[in-house]
Amino acid sequence: MFLLYEYDIFWAFLIISSVIPIFAFIISGVLAPISKGPEKLSSYESGIEPMGDAWLQFRICYYMFALVFVVFDVETVFLYPWAMSFDILGVSVFIEALIFVLILIVGSIYAWRKGALEWS
Repeated sequence: MFLLYEYDIFWAFLIISSVIPIFAFIISGVLAPISKGPEKLSSYESGIEPMGDAWLQFRICYYMFALVFVVFDVETVFLYPWAMSFDILGVSVFIEALIFVLILIVGSIYAWRKGALEWS
């Protein structure tokens, strides 16, 4: 039977971890000094007056590399619980995880062929 009281610690952690950042933003918004002037609105670069436009165009390979890293980092997050309970789950879950890993391998081969992992 599904018992909700077993998840009390989870809900308490979720509520507390949501309330603390919200509370910190509210306190900083109330206590922060409000002064808008030309010095406050100017861009600041280590005390030196900025030269040129602040909008620089970065190469797309940085974003592609970061995106591929995030995808495969999330993969490990999904595979870790499966690996910890591998002996309990059975053959059907093994086949599902194998399909998942095969899809990720195909995705990595695609990213490699498209040049997402190249810096040149």
